[in-house]
Parts: sequence; C-alpha cells; structure tokens
Amino acid sequence: MPPPLFFLLVSYLRMQRRSNANELLGQSPRGLPPGEDFSSFFSMKRYPAFDPAEYLNWTADPELVEAFSAKIAADPERQAIVDALDDEGLLSLYRDLLRTRLHDIGLKRWVRTGVISKAWLGTGEEAVTVGSVRALDTERDIVSPMIRNAGALHMMGMSLADLFRGYLATSDSPSKGRDLHIGDMAKGIIQPISHMGTSVTIVAGIALAFRNRGEDRVALTWVGDGATKTAACHEGLNLAAVQDLPVIFVIQNNQVALGTPATQHGAGDLHAWPAMYGIHHWICDGNNVLDVYAATHLAAARCRAGLGPAAIVADTFRMGGHATHDEREARQTFQSELFEEWGRRDPIGLFEAYLMGRGIETPVLEEIEAEATAEMDQAAAEALESRDRIPPPEQALYEGFSAGGVLHGLEVRPI
Repeated sequence: MPPPLFFLLVSYLRMQRRSNANELLGQSPRGLPPGEDFSSFFSMKRYPAFDPAEYLNWTADPELVEAFSAKIAADPERQAIVDALDDEGLLSLYRDLLRTRLHDIGLKRWVRTGVISKAWLGTGEEAVTVGSVRALDTERDIVSPMIRNAGALHMMGMSLADLFRGYLATSDSPSKGRDLHIGDMAKGIIQPISHMGTSVTIVAGIALAFRNRGEDRVALTWVGDGATKTAACHEGLNLAAVQDLPVIFVIQNNQVALGTPATQHGAGDLHAWPAMYGIHHWICDGNNVLDVYAATHLAAARCRAGLGPAAIVADTFRMGGHATHDEREARQTFQSELFEEWGRRDPIGLFEAYLMGRGIETPVLEEIEAEATAEMDQAAAEALESRDRIPPPEQALYEGFSAGGVLHGLEVRPI
C-alpha cells in the first residue's frame, strides 16, 4: 500500500489541476519539480502501429491513481492480501502484465506484416488474466482460458515461443498444427475452444474429480459476459453449486459479445448473476490487477476450505475488435467516449503509477520492460524458424480418439 504521504500528494495534485495553484505544492509525487504532474511518471513504450489510439499519449489521471489504491483499501480482507505482497511479488505481476501486452503487440505485428491473417487479443483486459492466475498455485491448480486469456499460458509454464507457434499451425506447435487454440495438460492448461461457455462445464467436471479424489486443488475458468447466456454455462454453474465443487468462475465483463453490446444481449445486473445459483462471489475492477488478485485469492481460499464454488465478476473493456479483422466494427459499435474513458484506465499504466507511489524507481521498471521486450522478440523469432514445418495430414488425427479409424472425405459422406 502506498505511504500516506503519497495520498496527500495526489490530493494536492488534484487541487493543482482544478485551481492551477501550483504554489500550494512544493513538489509533486516522486519528488518532481513544481509544475510537473503524473505525465512525467514512467510508462511502458507505446506502439503507434499497434496500440489503441487512446494508449499512445497515455498519462496517469491523478483521480484514477488514487481510486486504484482506494478500491483495495475499502475492503480490509483484500487490503491484507495486497499488503502481504513484497516488491518482488508486485514486480512479478508487472512483468506478466507486460508479457501479456507485448504478446498481443507481437501478434498484431504479424498481422500487419502478413505472417498471419488475424489474431484474437486481450488488450486492455490483461489484469483480469494476470491477477487471477497469480492468485493460484500453478503447480497443482488447473485453468481453462479463453483465447483472450493468452497470458495464462505463459504464467502456467508454457514457453512464449509456443504461444506464437500456435498461430502458425506448425508441426511443433502445442496442438501439432491442428488448432490455434492451445494448452498443455501437463502444465495444468486446458486448451480453449471456439464455443464460448463450454469451459464452465469442463472445469466443473474437473473440480468434481478433485473432490472425489480428495485432492487439494482448484479449477478456474474465464467466461465472457455474452457466454453467460449459453446453456453450457448455466449447466456448469448449477452443477458446481449443487455439488459444492472447488471451482472459480471469472466472469470477464468486457461489455461486448463478439459485436453485440452487453445492453443488447442481456438484461439485469451482471453483478448479481452468480447469486442466482447460490454461488458466493466478489465484484472487482478488472483493470486493477491487485483487486483481481485479491478477489481471486479469497475465492481460492474458499474453495480449498471446502466451502463450494466461487465467482468473480471483473468489469473491464475490450479496447479493440473481437479479432484484428473487425476493429472498425468495434469502433462503430461503441461511442468514442467509452473508448476514451477506458483508455484512461489502462491496467498497465495505472499499475506503473501505483508502483512508483510505492517507491519503486524508474530504472527498475525500465529494466523489466527491456527484458520482457527482448524475450518476446526472441520468442517470435524462434517461432518463425518453425514456419516451414508443415504437419503431415495424418497428424490431424488424435491418438486414442480418431487415430486408427477410417476417415471418409466430404464427397462420400451422406448429406
């Protein structure tokens, strides 16, 4: 938690902006000269060709920085969990946020340069993924991410190069070239599927196995606001509640289902959704990685205590299209003011301001960004070396499922 002096300085800075009375403040946060403000705080490099327009000249809004910490302080349980994080723990969160954003940027670069045709990104929603996974025990727990939760893959132990190879469909990709949805059961990652909502039933079944075998493990999945309307989601939530299963459902409320705004695909308060099933839940700011982390930490503790399932409703916003090919549609779907509002709440920028309020110096953040950028560039280059490794047709078969059977071409199949 930032020292009390930080909050006082933030309050003074707000007075500066409102009254232009710079003389009221001998120095601004972090000991900056009079007249300067949060615009001089360190912020990760922005990429004009790839970042949302609202991120390009990003500076921290003092009121949002204050709200970032105040959100945690309002809940003593969450505050205690965050207070237990030392600088190393905080910087680990920062590193994973950067990796997740830089992976998106790497994919978008591939789209723009013709390496791949499209990519599904999580820009602006990174905190929902990173905060959730960091609260788990990655050595024993299981996750089932959506494709927009790619950050979960490297946090659970998959190599960054494999994250890129998945898009190239090479014979050495995690799916052996079968699918761009990738996972690794050995590392506790169930690969996603295009059909939204189905992961809810899958993790409910996994959690049932955990309970039946007496294992101290938790299963977690993310589900979008749109997918909460699917039958599979309903069935999975209900089963988990009835059976008191150790499973966490993170409802990632990015306010749009493909191209349909939340106001058009559902009615009622999404925050109350888990209560319909009798599932204990928490509401959190999906752009505040510490709030997501603390809420998931509490949810996991509840599951491990045998108290049944838990849900988290994380409010965030998709700062782009459903995929890179329909970004224009996304801009037409929502008012520009909404993008501007959520653009000011960049989860990485706000966390950087929080870290500097904690006394972490600029060179530390710069070094972490340089390391993350270098490893992401290396991972992309390594994946491209596999580009010509085309899988043979037989590799489309799955051992134990379709391998060994007789496959008929479409032309001889009955209509």
